[in-house]
Amino acid sequence: VQLQASGGGLVQAGGSLRLSCKASGRTGRSYTMAWFRQAPGKDREFVGGISTSSGRTYVPDSVKGRFTISRDSAKNTVYLQMNSLKPEDTAVYHCALDLDEHRISVSNYGYDFWGQGTLVTVSS
Repeated sequence: VQLQASGGGLVQAGGSLRLSCKASGRTGRSYTMAWFRQAPGKDREFVGGISTSSGRTYVPDSVKGRFTISRDSAKNTVYLQMNSLKPEDTAVYHCALDLDEHRISVSNYGYDFWGQGTLVTVSS
């Protein structure tokens, strides 16, 4: 399984970005995909997950109302729409895949595969 993340970049505070993560290889028909972020000197943080079979999503309170996760099953791609970005959202964003579609783990230990990360920088 390979995960290809894209869409990061430099944006001003208050702006928006949409990250994409395309899965390829032996993913099976359904799985859970999540986004994590890691800022310098900080732990990796869960920012959203989606079960591709049911469409069920979970976004933590820390970003709820600003971040939305969605999927295009035909393209094996999951998106993270980030609005009203703040400088503290600056981080490397990683997508991760869990072959168990029935759970959305908030722990990075719950995921089997990881993408390479895409850098999001929010300027003030």
